[in-house]
Amino acid sequence: MTRSRGKYWDEELETMSRGKLEQLQLELLKQELLFSYEKSPYYRMVFDKAGLNPKKVKNLTDIRSFPFTNKKVERDRQLAVPDMGDMVAVPEEEVVFVSASSGSTGTPTLSPFTARDFDEWQDVEARLFWSMGMRPKDRYCHALNFTLFVGGPDVMGAQKVGAMCIWAGAIPSERLLFILKQFKPTITWTTPSYAWYLGETAQKEGIDPAKDLAINKIIVAGEPGGSIKSTREAIETLWDAKVYDFYGLSDTFGANAGMCIEQDGLHLSEDHNLLEVLDPETHEPVSEGERGEMVLTTLKKRARPMIRFRTGDIVTVNKERCRCGRTHARINILGRIDDMLIITGVNVFPGDIEKVVRGTKELTGEYQIVVYHEKHLDKFDVEVEKKEGIDIDDKSLAETVRGKIKSLLGVSPRVRILKENSLERATHKAKRVIDKREKVWSE
Repeated sequence: MTRSRGKYWDEELETMSRGKLEQLQLELLKQELLFSYEKSPYYRMVFDKAGLNPKKVKNLTDIRSFPFTNKKVERDRQLAVPDMGDMVAVPEEEVVFVSASSGSTGTPTLSPFTARDFDEWQDVEARLFWSMGMRPKDRYCHALNFTLFVGGPDVMGAQKVGAMCIWAGAIPSERLLFILKQFKPTITWTTPSYAWYLGETAQKEGIDPAKDLAINKIIVAGEPGGSIKSTREAIETLWDAKVYDFYGLSDTFGANAGMCIEQDGLHLSEDHNLLEVLDPETHEPVSEGERGEMVLTTLKKRARPMIRFRTGDIVTVNKERCRCGRTHARINILGRIDDMLIITGVNVFPGDIEKVVRGTKELTGEYQIVVYHEKHLDKFDVEVEKKEGIDIDDKSLAETVRGKIKSLLGVSPRVRILKENSLERATHKAKRVIDKREKVWSE
């Protein structure tokens, strides 16, 4: 039975001063770098090649001397030394769990965990669930894919909290709605686009998700929508439930960051993750509050440490104490470098467009970005749906949306107004960008 914990899962750790937290990080970083050097053939090779001695690390900023890792390095080392690569720092006998993700090559990249890694991961998961308000009295429906997906085992974090857990997994919407009606869970977890799709599907089947279901909290991950206020509020209105964003990365830890009840950024588990926010081009740190690529270094991982892992995610960071009392840094996830469009010199993320679309009450909230090349320039259209029964002509609505986007980003796309339900709904991650440029830059 879970003991009474009050407001925090681990009050001393979650509320320690910034100075003490960074001192803890420094000690953990020294241990992680030395462990990586001594136990991982790959890290010994690259540290020696760069002339780096982990024993000489004196400050957190010394991490900037160490080389980056990324998904390509991870995949290349796995192919060079099958099956798990030479980044691994423990014998296979100590690995008790692996998740896997397929990249652009289709080659799955395995992410190993020792028993200690796994237990600590689920303890942090429980900590994040607790900060969102999950308690033993809750019924939790885990609607994430269990097949090699790093989010699958996170149901054990909810069990650690003491909630009654329903292992639903990735099942058809009709079946999931049956579970939500039959077992009356109070919390569920899915992607933002699927939370919206499921709510719409419920309404089509005569179910009012706000009145006929017991869900009062929805955890979302896998897309930046949960950190976009207008998207979060749209889902909350549809379900009459609070929405909490979550960030997990199989390459590093699995339970990296999550929103607390204040919904003001995602608290990074800084006792397991050392954060850098860097300019993607210069690799120099950006100022607090500015956009940059999130780079993470594991601090306790044993199976496969990750030193300066370039996540490809664009974030901002806030290190001020949260209103909830927690001191661990808060990140806001804005999108991925891979999704970024450069239009007439302006960086455009789908999340920026979503902010406008979800915040325009005449629209359904669904949208699609179509990128094309015209007269030697990259341009884009934004396709949106007008709600049925809205008394405004399409031209005026398109100009309103276009004006909002121009005001926010400084670029003016062509806006196409479609009828409600014209765009395909996502049952997992939404595909927001259609790129019609063909070999524009090929030689």
